[in-house]
Amino acid sequence: MNPLELARARPGPAFSVTLDGRAIEALPGQTVAAALWSAGVTSWRTTRGGGSPRGVFCGIGVCFDCLVTVNGRPNQRACLVPARSGDVILTQEGTGHDGLG
Repeated sequence: MNPLELARARPGPAFSVTLDGRAIEALPGQTVAAALWSAGVTSWRTTRGGGSPRGVFCGIGVCFDCLVTVNGRPNQRACLVPARSGDVILTQEGTGHDGLG
């Protein structure tokens, strides 16, 4: 069963964000991480040293595993940033600063 039906939630209309150019549907009140998870995306960053995939680990903004670049701003914690219509989200490699990784 759909979780929205279980909770009888009535969110506002869905809107689009993009992840690396791919359209992702998000709902009002979702964080970037929640929108990505809902779209089946579980990893959106790689580690500096080994290039290992990362996504949400703690989900409360403590661990920094879920870093993404949102609207040109690197190192945004996807679990804390509210998704907004039209957001341009990029997977983050290394430090998120081109050539400084």
